[in-house]
Amino acid sequence: MNIVYHHRTRGRHVEGVHIRGIVNALRELGHEVSVVSFPGADPEHEPPPAQATAKRGRLASAVSRLPGVLFEFLELAYNLVTFVRLGLSISRRRPDLIYERYSLFLFATVWLARERNIPLVLEINDSALVQRVRPLKLRKLARRMEAWCLRNATGLVFISTYFRDEAQKAYGDIAPSVISPNAVDLATFDPARFDRKRLRVERGLAYRIVCGHIGVFAHWHGVDGFVEAIAARLAEVPELALVFVGDGVTLPAVRALVAERGLSDRVLLPGRVGHDDIASWIACMDYAVLPNSNHYGSPMKLFEFMGMGVPVVAPDYAPVAEVIDNDRTGWLFPRGEIAACVERVLELALCAEDRRRIGGAAREYIQRERQWSNNAQQLLSLVPVETAS
Repeated sequence: MNIVYHHRTRGRHVEGVHIRGIVNALRELGHEVSVVSFPGADPEHEPPPAQATAKRGRLASAVSRLPGVLFEFLELAYNLVTFVRLGLSISRRRPDLIYERYSLFLFATVWLARERNIPLVLEINDSALVQRVRPLKLRKLARRMEAWCLRNATGLVFISTYFRDEAQKAYGDIAPSVISPNAVDLATFDPARFDRKRLRVERGLAYRIVCGHIGVFAHWHGVDGFVEAIAARLAEVPELALVFVGDGVTLPAVRALVAERGLSDRVLLPGRVGHDDIASWIACMDYAVLPNSNHYGSPMKLFEFMGMGVPVVAPDYAPVAEVIDNDRTGWLFPRGEIAACVERVLELALCAEDRRRIGGAAREYIQRERQWSNNAQQLLSLVPVETAS
């Protein structure tokens, strides 16, 4: 099939990983895929962290700081851009299918697909129904537009059952759907690619039991609370070292805490690294921790850890529990109970055989069910047979 993939993101970080994963998987299945992006975005080639920051520029920074209502009016205005850019792409490429990473207030794609009689599958990663980092001001309008889009698409891809259930509860009779959590590229996240012993020596982790985390340092991810809670108990397991890769608003506070407690040799904070380097850091870990998540999300790092055979301690939110089978492919603790999370991390530092067994089962699960090719096949199952053939 000839497929147009449309999105309104800048195509960086986790969203870029997801876009590249789906696009490459569709191509590997023999389909022709063209990406129509936000002007200036290139999700198929993510720049290094420093370059990405420099490229963000004054305009993007100014837009991100706009008051909520003004920002949402800009999101609405982007429909005009979509009508022009996507309309031209449809005229030139005559796609058999449009696949869109859904964005709030974006209805132009659904309208164009209906007018041109082209099947459209929406991938739902965001919604007016969930709590967002940027509070939603035009909520009623956003929900009305979202309901129309979800009812008039050909098919919907939700990242979790929780997400789909909330949409069905709010909007009633929506388009046919599949549940498709995140996935991983096992060619990249392959432990056999790395000299684990050498990497651990180079990074000061030789002879350590390493528990790690990779992600944004934000309050809702719980890294700051976890580090504060476990800091007083690290003396109980002298061999344990923690590695937290990433940056964000809470990183300075975590750095200050580590320095104040004299734990710089036990808690490594290398900052943000490029996506190409993430697998090498996971290769240094014996197990990983996800201190917090949310009710609807599908954390990308969960799949990358598991793909590397690194088992994860994670909160028992429904989307996480859809992926982790407790005590078989990972370990779940009651969400919000950071003391239980700390206790589990300390216990597992002394259970090498359990870590190896669970890590192996986690990788087998990813190999079987959660590669990007699985996601591509799921989304194609929503396309009418006459189109797919």
